[in-house]
Amino acid sequence: MKFSLSFILLAALVLSACTDYENQPPQKVRHPVGRYSAEGSAPVAAGTQQPFNPNAPPENNAPPENTSAPPPPAPPTSTKVTKGDFPYGIPVPGKPHLVESPYSPGKYIDVEGFGPGQEVKDPYTGKIFLVP
Repeated sequence: MKFSLSFILLAALVLSACTDYENQPPQKVRHPVGRYSAEGSAPVAAGTQQPFNPNAPPENNAPPENTSAPPPPAPPTSTKVTKGDFPYGIPVPGKPHLVESPYSPGKYIDVEGFGPGQEVKDPYTGKIFLVP
């Protein structure tokens, strides 16, 4: 008797675990919708929280004490790299679209599709050089 009852319970457990959830359609869930008052309606009583409005003027803003224009920004401390500051790649004899990187000697880079004088990034060092 105990064996048959245990067997029935085990069979019921196995059958209930075999349910195919992948083929069932997803359940519809209703999310609550926020209800906001229309613009220009009567103001809301004090003590209730208002929704955030990024375009609204800030509250309790004090007038600025100094109304003069801010000082001009300082000139940049780093110098801008100009095209003449980059070295040229070294052409490989007999190979029209290959150049040797000036930063990685012995490493060849394919520059097909780039015109002479264009900037190319060395994939080995990440530095810029010009196509000869």
